[in-house]
Amino acid sequence: MIDGHRVALGIMDPYFIMGSLGTIAGEKITRLFELATIQKLPVLLITASGGARMQEGILSLMQMAKTSAAIKRHAEQGLLYISLLTDPTTGGVTASFATQADIILAEPKALIGFAGRRVIEQTTHEQIPADLQDAETVLQNGFIDQIVPREQQKAVLSQILRLHESGANE
Repeated sequence: MIDGHRVALGIMDPYFIMGSLGTIAGEKITRLFELATIQKLPVLLITASGGARMQEGILSLMQMAKTSAAIKRHAEQGLLYISLLTDPTTGGVTASFATQADIILAEPKALIGFAGRRVIEQTTHEQIPADLQDAETVLQNGFIDQIVPREQQKAVLSQILRLHESGANE
């Protein structure tokens, strides 16, 4: 419950292998969306990740498609998905479920991107701006909807859920 609103909540743990997306994390996120779809609940997924777990090879990358399919089924039922990006949210997580939400929020100064600075610069042979992957730049470029400081998150999430519930009842 968030301020009296039922929600299916998922939180990535950056203290375990930097919250990387592997087979177990992918399975848990998929099950979160499947349960939320059955129970007709909105999903709030709080992300913190270094990306897909390369040690698992293709099995890790397959989680991007698996979670995306579960999100699609959830969306087809007209259910809300809110993603809250924390520092960092990168790699395959950003490329898949973290940015597929109906509403994408981020914490101030969160690092958000697909590839790291070194990889981008080595690939493009150019230096990138220091703030290219800051939440504020990502917001300016239209990839997220709002930056919300931690102390305001409950109120903002509650308002979004209330508005969604009132719209669903009309």
